[in-house]
Amino acid sequence: MPCPGSRWRELFPQPCPLIGVIHLGPLPGSPGWAGDLGSLEAAALADAEAYLSGGADGLIVENFGDVPFWRGSVPPETVAAMTRLALAVVRATERPVGINVLRNDALAALAIAQASGARFLRVNVLSGATVTDQGLIEGVAAELLRRRRLLGAESVRILADVLVKHGAPLAPLSMVEAVSDVLERGGADGVIVSGTGTGRPTDPGDLEQARAAAAGAPVLIGSGATPQTLRRLSVACDGVIAGTALKRDGLISAPVDPERVCALKRMLPQSAQPQPLP
Repeated sequence: MPCPGSRWRELFPQPCPLIGVIHLGPLPGSPGWAGDLGSLEAAALADAEAYLSGGADGLIVENFGDVPFWRGSVPPETVAAMTRLALAVVRATERPVGINVLRNDALAALAIAQASGARFLRVNVLSGATVTDQGLIEGVAAELLRRRRLLGAESVRILADVLVKHGAPLAPLSMVEAVSDVLERGGADGVIVSGTGTGRPTDPGDLEQARAAAAGAPVLIGSGATPQTLRRLSVACDGVIAGTALKRDGLISAPVDPERVCALKRMLPQSAQPQPLP
C-alpha cells in the first residue's frame, strides 16, 4: 500500500500547496437560509476564481454558513445543496477540490466528493472523542473507510484534524498520540494542525510535534495563516489551508481578495522538504 505521503503528492505535487477555503453561505434548512441557491453558487464561484487568480493550488468547500452546526449527520437538503455547489466549483477548475461537511459528517462529505468529482475530504474528528460546542463528537474512521471502499472511492484522500479547533479531547491526549491515532489506526492520508479557533494561529510547538509523529505523512496548517505567521511556520509544513486571512480586509464575511491570496502564496517555500523550525 502506498504511504500517505506519496498518495498526497499524487494530488498535490507542490512542496507546500495553498488550499483556499470556500465558506458557503447558509444552505437550505439552516437558520440563515435566504432562499436563493443561485446567489450562493455565484458567490462560491467568485471566491473560487479569486483564489485561483491569486495562485491557490486547491480549494475546499465547506458549509460554514450553516451555524449552529449539526453534531453528526446533516439533513438531506444540506447534502443536495452542497453537491450542487461543489459540482459547480469542480467544473470551474482543474485543481483539486476538497469537501468539509461541518461539524463532522464525513460520510456526507464522501458522498458529495464522489458525486461532484472532489478529490479529498477534511474530517474534524476522525479518531477519538472531542468535546465541542455541538456536544461530544466521536470519531468516524471505521464507518468512513468502509464506505470509501464500498463506493470504490479510494482515490479520495482523507485529511484529519488533530486536537481540532473549537474542541478539546474527552481525555488528555498529546499531539504525538493524536497524530499516531489518526494515521495508524484511523487511516488518514494526512493531518491538519490548527490554533484554538478559526483564524487563530497554529502553535509552532504543536506543528513540530505533529511532524515528528507523522513519519513522512503530510502535515498541514489549518488556521491562522498570514504572511506574518508563515514566515516561521511555512518551512515546517506540507501545505496550508486558509480562508479568513484571504478575505477582503481579513473579514470572514467578505469576498476573497486575490491580492491577499497572492501575498500568502509568495510566503510558501519552494524547497522539496519541510525544514526544522528556526
